[in-house]
Amino acid sequence: MTHIWVRAESRENEERVGVLPEGVAALIALGAKVTVEKSATRVINTADYEAAGATIAPEGSWVDAPEDAIIFGLKEIPDDGTALRHRHIMFGHAYKGQPAGQRLLARFKAGGGVLYDLEYLENTDGRRVAAFGYWAGYAGAAVSVLAYAAQQAGIPCPSVKTWPSSKAMRNDVKTALAGASPNAMVIGALGRVGTGASDLCEEVGLTVTKWDMAETAHGGPFPEVLDHTLFFNCILARPGTPVFVPEDACNGPRRLRVIGDIACDPDSDFSPIKVYDQVTSWEAPVTRACDTPPLDVMAIDNLPSLMPRESSEDFAAQLLPHLKTLTEIDQGVWGRAKTYFDTHIQKVTT
Repeated sequence: MTHIWVRAESRENEERVGVLPEGVAALIALGAKVTVEKSATRVINTADYEAAGATIAPEGSWVDAPEDAIIFGLKEIPDDGTALRHRHIMFGHAYKGQPAGQRLLARFKAGGGVLYDLEYLENTDGRRVAAFGYWAGYAGAAVSVLAYAAQQAGIPCPSVKTWPSSKAMRNDVKTALAGASPNAMVIGALGRVGTGASDLCEEVGLTVTKWDMAETAHGGPFPEVLDHTLFFNCILARPGTPVFVPEDACNGPRRLRVIGDIACDPDSDFSPIKVYDQVTSWEAPVTRACDTPPLDVMAIDNLPSLMPRESSEDFAAQLLPHLKTLTEIDQGVWGRAKTYFDTHIQKVTT
């Protein structure tokens, strides 16, 4: 029997979940056992999972789960150095040279566990089968435009908190703009993230230049980026990703005032945005990269959590068909995810 253990998210400002109560009921109907940890912050009530037939466990008790349980969460687990013996489904952020990711892989090697990274859950064409990308793009564009409005008003970018809906978020952005209409460029416009960013911009009345692979194939440089007021990077950092904003961007003329690095891999060796090196937060949504004229970078790495219900519903619907195949975890999308893990775990030396 497949045992799926849905852990509570331990990260601050994380209310999302990867499976809904109706998904739990569907998995149980197929013969799976589902355990769901209690959570005071999850956007879906624990009682709804219990009503769907899940076994309820204390928050954080996954560490003592049976050996055969598949631990399912979204964001990172606590970086406490303990060995990991279970199979884990989550966004590991471990395959692009990130220091925290290397520590995570070392923990899996020490404990003999396996990471099935949701970012690398792909179909045979290499396309991700489930992603929060659209809502990351939408929310990232919204926060970046709010940062621009604050910058123009000469005040610090205000902190952010969850919105009840995309409509409420969009209305707040329109109010902050107060009729201003800076132009924007989206790179990666044909993907989920870029589509979300473009939609938000257009819905609040901005003109958007949409680029994708065809426009960036020559590898750069890309002075057009600096000629836009807002720039949204929606390209995942991978080997060969070109640089869109170079280190010396502050030294020359530019119209660029806010970068929304929605892909948000500042500590990756392959980051295309070279004017900053750390993520931002809900409390401080931007970091100032240049002073005169100002250039702010928004790099929040859990943007879909700003709309936790809509983003959870969307992601859970995409992922559920694949959760139903966990009885064959070493085949199909899960087998391909394990191949990524096997390749990278071999490189771990400590």
